[in-house]
Amino acid sequence: MGKVLVAYFSASNVTANVAERLAKEIGADLFEIRPEVPYTAADLDWMDKKSRSSVEMNDRSCRPAIGPKVQDMSQYAVLFIGFPIWWYREPSIIDTFLEAYDLDGKTVVPFATSGGSPMGDTAKNMQALVPGAKVAAGKRVAADISGNALAAWAAEWI
Repeated sequence: MGKVLVAYFSASNVTANVAERLAKEIGADLFEIRPEVPYTAADLDWMDKKSRSSVEMNDRSCRPAIGPKVQDMSQYAVLFIGFPIWWYREPSIIDTFLEAYDLDGKTVVPFATSGGSPMGDTAKNMQALVPGAKVAAGKRVAADISGNALAAWAAEWI
């Protein structure tokens, strides 16, 4: 079996903290999905229909550019992909990340942080972007989820 990667996008460090805990608990490599142009507080203002995040999420074809890429994706068999829930789905930058690699034959497990919004059609959306991979239903997790709880949840795929 190949290695495990925890890749994440975090707008406010909440997802970053969960991703770091998960990677540590399961002995996985950790990779931050960074936008080429960082998001500002104004960009993330979901109440402003003209903010960058609102514009991106209203255009399903939008693919924000990402910074550094995973050097050798072929070494990974399982990818845990973390992000905050935006508009009941994965942020568009996650779509960019998924489409940047050949994920055929890999297992992709989404996990999301949210103040209460459900994952919605996230797994279905992600599966459509990587038809050769197996995308799990995933899980919305609380910011304070314990390392033990993360490891127990992740055990199903590793």
